Amino acid sequence: MVQDIVNAQNDFFATQKTKNVALRKQLLKRLKQEIEVQEDAICNALYADFKKPKFEALATETQLVLAELGHAIQNVERWSRPIPVEASWTNFPSKDWIQPEPFGKVLIISPWNYPFMLTLAPLVGALAAGNTAVLKPSELSPNTSRIIAQIIQNVFPAEYVAVVEGGVETSQALLAEKWEYIFFTGSTRVGKIVYKSAAEHLTPVTLELGGKNPCVVDETASVKLAAKRIAWGKFINAGQTCIAPDYILVHKTVKERFVEELKHHITEFYGSDIQKSLDFARITTEKHYRELKEKLEGQTLLFGGSCVDSEKYVAPTLVDEPDMNSKLMEGEIFGPILPIIAYETEGDLHRYISNYGKSLAFYLFSTDKKFQKKLMSQYSFGGGTINDTVIHISNKRLPFGGVGPSGIGGYHGKHSFDLFSHKKSIVKRGNWLDIPLRYAPYKLSTAWAKRFKHLF
Repeated sequence: MVQDIVNAQNDFFATQKTKNVALRKQLLKRLKQEIEVQEDAICNALYADFKKPKFEALATETQLVLAELGHAIQNVERWSRPIPVEASWTNFPSKDWIQPEPFGKVLIISPWNYPFMLTLAPLVGALAAGNTAVLKPSELSPNTSRIIAQIIQNVFPAEYVAVVEGGVETSQALLAEKWEYIFFTGSTRVGKIVYKSAAEHLTPVTLELGGKNPCVVDETASVKLAAKRIAWGKFINAGQTCIAPDYILVHKTVKERFVEELKHHITEFYGSDIQKSLDFARITTEKHYRELKEKLEGQTLLFGGSCVDSEKYVAPTLVDEPDMNSKLMEGEIFGPILPIIAYETEGDLHRYISNYGKSLAFYLFSTDKKFQKKLMSQYSFGGGTINDTVIHISNKRLPFGGVGPSGIGGYHGKHSFDLFSHKKSIVKRGNWLDIPLRYAPYKLSTAWAKRFKHLF
């Protein structure tokens, strides 16, 4: 099956039809219309997979994809035009330009935490740029995978876009094929496997991974608002968000007040019996649920901590001063558990932040402009926000992606089009002038040759 799809997409791309910008635009419109028709079914699938609240399903899944589609439809013609650049005097007379062109077959492998958005959002960029695509949704969110397959089948022939469902063996079969581009969202561990497979064919990749995202709250922060925005960013999607705050570094002088405000806002969001809240999701997989329970063993709890095996329910939980070497702090938590750690000096901050390397996201709550500028400059991270969490992902003008162990490449909006496009450099020489100085036998001295640097 995989080989048949790959062969069909090779043949279809060779027809040059995907380079027709009008066709791209037409299919993007059809995809947008199909998602709008199926929006309730998508929300139902997400609820069936892990009780994702409908508001979150709309706000963080379908609407983000529809926004990407609308932006691409509006701009794909302009993005696809040749980009003129200033010519070099060494090539006089000439016209020079950059021509975006599609890579070819694109493989998109997506995760289970935002299974609809993280499958369809990169697809928008791949299609806008003129590629064909094969989608591999996560088998751990089967209902969403099923509705994605239905949507794609309703819009595209398989030789243009296809969905391949299945588990690890299916992913292995797909990665064994030669692709022109691979886009992967998931864990760092699996990302390394994807990267290694891509290297066999020198295939370019985008890896959207994760990491332990620090969140600093200094003594100048608006504590009440910081707690409210952190509680939202951490516990949306039950904490299963790659850019959620992973741990809090709060100045010791405001820690107690900050913790009380966090407790207040968690209760305000989800009620006193959070398990009964219709606005709080569940953990998607049994394996991850067990891992989260293990991370809580031996920890000092400030709030929450309850787990219900039958529902894969983990309550929003605040943990006090976990040891840096504990299971909770050894890797990305990826769930509704939030460590609270007091700091006193910038040296304390550096010890923690530098210990976990380059994160996907970084958050700072402070009204000190010098401190804001210093920390944003000092640490390397994929993207971040000052005085809020998560919201940087909502601006389609900003590239979203990691750095180092948190990922390779960035997308959203035009950045998606650029990501899935090869930038082909072209020079068109005129024939009416041909200066003989470059040809042998060379009549100029080497001293003259050294002056050529001024002409490039």
